[in-house]
Amino acid sequence: MSLPRIAIALGDPAGIGPEIALKAALDERVRRICRPVLVGDPRVLATHAELCGIKAEIAAFRSPADVRWEGDRVALVAVAAEPPVLGSVRAAHGRAAIDAARVAIAAALAREVEAVVAAPQTERAIKAAGIAFDGYPSFVARCTGVAPEDAFLMLCFDDARIVHATLHVSLRTAISLVTHARVAKVIHAAHATLRHLGLAAPRLAVAGLNPHAGEDGLFGDEEIAVIAPAIAAAKQAGIAAEGPFGADTMFQRAGYDAFIVMYHDQGHIAAKLRATNRTAGLTIGTPVLFSSVAHGSALDLAGQNRASPEAMVEAVRRLADIPAGPEQQS
Repeated sequence: MSLPRIAIALGDPAGIGPEIALKAALDERVRRICRPVLVGDPRVLATHAELCGIKAEIAAFRSPADVRWEGDRVALVAVAAEPPVLGSVRAAHGRAAIDAARVAIAAALAREVEAVVAAPQTERAIKAAGIAFDGYPSFVARCTGVAPEDAFLMLCFDDARIVHATLHVSLRTAISLVTHARVAKVIHAAHATLRHLGLAAPRLAVAGLNPHAGEDGLFGDEEIAVIAPAIAAAKQAGIAAEGPFGADTMFQRAGYDAFIVMYHDQGHIAAKLRATNRTAGLTIGTPVLFSSVAHGSALDLAGQNRASPEAMVEAVRRLADIPAGPEQQS
């Protein structure tokens, strides 16, 4: 049986991205379930491998269509970048992370890989490069011709999934974005993604916006005016969505396949408390299956062989059940 091809973009070359990407590509847990191909600069990867004492034979290819998996070699699609200054924030590092991610996403659109996983980026470096970026979901949306507001983040760890209606915006902006249309879109996107990943009849729990989900209007009426009607509409469409629930107690409820939250901290605090450094972030609502790690580039740890690849392995694992593409030499 052919294994799915998963592209792994190296992320910020000055951080731990290349290290954990290489460790993941060498990990037997990954190799058993997919054919990994790294995407980034070969010299950057070689530098991190040498500094971290990781022995690996790297086979570099000019394009994703050329990749062949042979023996224990690690396949890499070469995307040129400037030599990094480890541990620093520079525009060149931001460009390198974005360039690698773009090539990997393009490969997925061309059906040359089945999915993409990205190592961590540094948003300050991307900003220094003059590139508009407010997180991977909207970036993937722009790369695939989808409206940014139609892409969402699903955090995955253990058997839990947390989907965000809004993400990297101020709390004031997040509240203004919680509309009937947006809540309906995130419910439908979560349902469709879970179906695509093999769940026949997913159950969704939806959080409120206000404390205790508004307490029947005592602490705000967004639940009554916006969120509950969106849930009711989803039910009419055949989606098993329930709520709105108070975000402080919702995650204790059993039997749900995903929890939908209204803003960043409602979901991220729960995920990072329960699964420190081993959470994967799946972009949903776009034509490309895209996942990333839910931790930073750890510039202070670069080149020290101290970074754990567990979140990267988890990100790959979340995508490995997808059908494989055309058979290639492996």
